[in-house]
This record gives sequence, structure tokens and C-alpha cells, in this order.
Amino acid sequence: MAVSYASLGFQCHGRSISLPSRLQPNCSKIETELNRLKTWEVSSVSATAPLNMESIQNGLVGLAELYNSLEELVHSPATQQALLHYHHDIPVEDALEVSITLLDSCGAIRDFISMMKEQVHDLQSALRRKGGDSSIDNNISAYFSFRKKVKKEICKNIRSLKQMENNVGASLLSDANHHLALVTRLQREVTSITISVFRSLLLFVSVPSSITNPNGWSLISKLMLTRSVASGKDHGIVNEVGSVDLALKSLHDHIKHNDARVGVEMASQRLKALDSSIERLEARLDGLFRQLIKSRVSLLNIFAQ
Repeated sequence: MAVSYASLGFQCHGRSISLPSRLQPNCSKIETELNRLKTWEVSSVSATAPLNMESIQNGLVGLAELYNSLEELVHSPATQQALLHYHHDIPVEDALEVSITLLDSCGAIRDFISMMKEQVHDLQSALRRKGGDSSIDNNISAYFSFRKKVKKEICKNIRSLKQMENNVGASLLSDANHHLALVTRLQREVTSITISVFRSLLLFVSVPSSITNPNGWSLISKLMLTRSVASGKDHGIVNEVGSVDLALKSLHDHIKHNDARVGVEMASQRLKALDSSIERLEARLDGLFRQLIKSRVSLLNIFAQ
């Protein structure tokens, strides 16, 4: 079954936020970046086709910028002054739990991407050695088995993010200090949009099972998808991950008909494109992971005062 926002019970929060002008300029930067990401979130949920790498990278870039602005706000004189007098009113355990959960989620996503990169490299190597030989089917089957296994783990991670989203929404805000309450509310907004970006990234890796399952396809679906892969016009149907799945399924069909040359060429092209995309994605994730660590260190320093 395909993983989707609706099937996992997620809500899409497209509402923009607006903060008092006296909290400029730090808060205004966060407000702008949050609203930009909320627009990205709405478009990603309403898209008729799976998110592609460009869209995912836009989300990650926006998220990194958002955390950088949040860090500036936390270390601003106004926030530090408020923390000095009211830090006991901050829900310490909740904030620390959120930070470590986000770090764990980001780490898990990095692991998924790293494993996929390894699988892609294995397939590329096998194609260079074996070409269209029928033995390549073993490598294709191994790749699809990996995709199926990862899909189960991704579902678990997405549900964990959903639980975290519910907990964040249910926690209470302290009103002991107006400025600190707004900063805490912003932190909550940042957490929510982080969950959304992580969820989208996990869904990017987990394309619909109807594509990755080599068996159980209707004859019409096979013909349509094979034809779209052969013509190179599947970009509106699937993302870079799904495009590789389709190319491998097409190669499998070509091998059965002793006509693997075109299938090998197409699969090689799609694997190369996915490998390049993964390289860029890893760089973005590494940068975001460092931002999350920095954010957690800031929290620990605040609560150690």
C-alpha cells in the first residue's frame, strides 16, 4: 500500500503566522521563512505527482535557513534577558525530547539515503559487468527487496513523526513572559515544519508500492509504464526514485524478450541521475544535521543556566 499524508493522519497547516512588529528583525526573518515553508508544504501535499529532488532540496534549504534564524533569535539580547528571569517556566523536558527526536529522525533519514546510495552503486556496477545478461535479474530483485524492506521502516518513522506532531500540538505554552511565549511558539512552529519536511523526504524515498512491486501489475499498467520509460516521459508520473524503479522493471521485461540493449541504457541513465541526486541530498542533510545539533546544544546551555 502506498504511503501518503492522508493514510497516516497528517494535517497540512497552511496558515501563515504574524508576529508583533516590535520583535523585528529576528522574528520577522523567522516569520518570512516559516510562511515560505508553509507554502512549500501546501504545494507538496497538493501535488498530483510525487515530489522530485528539486522540491525536496528546496525544503531542506529553507529548513536550514530557518534554524539559523532561530539560533540568532535565541541568542538575541531580548531572548537572553527573558531567559535569565523566566527560564524555569520553559517546558524543559518537552523541548529536550523534541530536539533529540528530530536528531534521531534526521539520522535515520541519512541512513536510508546512504543505504539507497549503496544499492544504486551495486546496480550500476552490475550493469557494467553483466549488461543485458539474464543474471542481472538477481540484482534487480535484490534492489526491489531492499526497497520493500526500507518502505516498512519508513512507515514506522513517519508514524513516529506523527506521534511527535501530536505531542507538540498538545503541549502548553507558558505566558509568564510575552516575549518568551512568542519565542516558544516559534520554536513549536519550527518543529512542526521540520516534521513536515522530514515526512516529505521519507515519502520521496518511499514511492508507491504499485511501482516497486514486480508482480501483480495489470497488463495495461505494464504497457503504459514501459512505454513511458522507453520514451523518457515519466517525469510527470514519478520522481527520481520511482523513475529508476520503472526503468528496472522495463529492463526486466526487455530481458525476457531478448532485447535488453535499450533497457540497459535507460536503467544506467536513471541510476546515474539518482546517484547524482543522492549526492546533493546527502550534503543538504549533513548541513541540517549539524544545525539540529547546534540547536540542541543551545537548549542544553539555556537549561544549564
